[in-house]
Amino acid sequence: MKYLNQYILLGLLCMIPLIGCDTDELTDLNINPTAANELDWRFIFTTGQVQTAENRYINGRVHLNLASGLIQHTATMQVGGERGSGDKYFRHLDSFNGFQLYYTRGALKSLAEVIRQTGPDGVNPSWTNLHHMAQVQYAYVMHLMTDLHGNVPYSEANKGIEGIFFPKYDSQQSIYMDMLAKLEAAASAIGSGPDEVGSADIIYNGDFAKWKKLANSLMLRLAMRISNVDPSTAQSFVQKAISGGVMEDNSDMAWLPMASGPSQWFNQNGISRALIPDDWGANNMMGKTLVDWLQERNDPRLRIWSVRGVWGGPYLTDPADQVGMPNGYDSETMKEYLGKDAVDRELDFSRINPALLDVDDPWIMMTAAEVQFLLAEAAVKGWHTGDATEHYNKGVRLSMQQWTPFDESFVVTDDEVDAYLAANAFDGSLEMIGEQHWAANFMQWYEAYSNWRRTGFPELTPVDYIGNVSGGQIFRRIEYNQGEVANNPNFLDGSTQPDDVMTRMWWDVN
Repeated sequence: MKYLNQYILLGLLCMIPLIGCDTDELTDLNINPTAANELDWRFIFTTGQVQTAENRYINGRVHLNLASGLIQHTATMQVGGERGSGDKYFRHLDSFNGFQLYYTRGALKSLAEVIRQTGPDGVNPSWTNLHHMAQVQYAYVMHLMTDLHGNVPYSEANKGIEGIFFPKYDSQQSIYMDMLAKLEAAASAIGSGPDEVGSADIIYNGDFAKWKKLANSLMLRLAMRISNVDPSTAQSFVQKAISGGVMEDNSDMAWLPMASGPSQWFNQNGISRALIPDDWGANNMMGKTLVDWLQERNDPRLRIWSVRGVWGGPYLTDPADQVGMPNGYDSETMKEYLGKDAVDRELDFSRINPALLDVDDPWIMMTAAEVQFLLAEAAVKGWHTGDATEHYNKGVRLSMQQWTPFDESFVVTDDEVDAYLAANAFDGSLEMIGEQHWAANFMQWYEAYSNWRRTGFPELTPVDYIGNVSGGQIFRRIEYNQGEVANNPNFLDGSTQPDDVMTRMWWDVN
């Protein structure tokens, strides 16, 4: 016991010098010298941009499985499930759930935080340029969401930090009015602030002039979307967009560059990965409706978009050899259609050209061609003083000549375009504009689907495969995420009801 007391006394004596130690130094030991003390919101903006293209989950189950099949750009012999729902109008919960789930916690979350932190109450309120660029990017993703579902959370969305975990559902009309106002403000404000964004912007590398054009072009798209339900507001914003300056040529296009690394779930093109056989393995082939339309017009885009043959080649590349798969057939009924005892989908039908499907190929966000078709339509409606024929012809030219970023060989010469326009002269109709708009949205199937619902062009013939959930009609919307249905107490108060694929949303009155 005597020795124990001596050891305790000795320990206490040794601790005396520590009493006068600098406690700040001790505290500093808990600080990670390699960690960031502040976030650069430009990098969060980059994240939100990349997340806009999402990954193979969304592109496979929603963009490709539903939208491209509904719009008859592609077809498949699959019946239902994650690889055949849109082609034959089946309910598939992963496809219905995916967009609302992944974009809410992905791109919208990242962009909303940039908007908050560069707004009046944020840590960098002077970053005006970044703030409004994020608003444009946010409006792009949000309008896709409301165009797919109808009423969605908007005014209270992405406000968990404020304690709002179950946001209310806003009417599509109020969402559109707010998005149009924010795009107008962005088009005016971008470039006026002191902040530079530079390479953190992977679309335009910080070129504010091009961002102003994107804001106005997206404003034009949204204004035309509501043209049937609120023509006076639509006309007003169409004219604001035009006077502000919209995309003029393919150098103005909004592309999201993809990369082969470092992550298959973040950087790589989700459409490509969904269509690579040893990856997600979608069986979508080129749709007969689209292939026939292109062949009837001797359209040079067919040789870019379509090849025939097993994956890996050799391929038949001549447009005359391309055969589109009709929608609404399975592996058995296709035998009867072809009059054959066996069907080989890769040899009997054309596929999307694999040269468009490298994992580092860009993801198309918005094209200059689309803008020209919208301007042509506005001119026909009397909302724009430009010449409808000139805009139509320019839209065709831009669409045919926009594909070289995928492969240098995808060149369509001016002479080829001139010959096409001479053989398929514009007749001044909204139908011709709508058909070209539909074709030009190849690989932009969300937009092809929404614009078709708005215009009704082309006149697609729906299929009536046994067991479909729409009565043999093309969906007017997709149903909500089941987690929202089950858990958000605000769901029934403001959502689009009934929650059914044939319920029309506010702007869909054609």
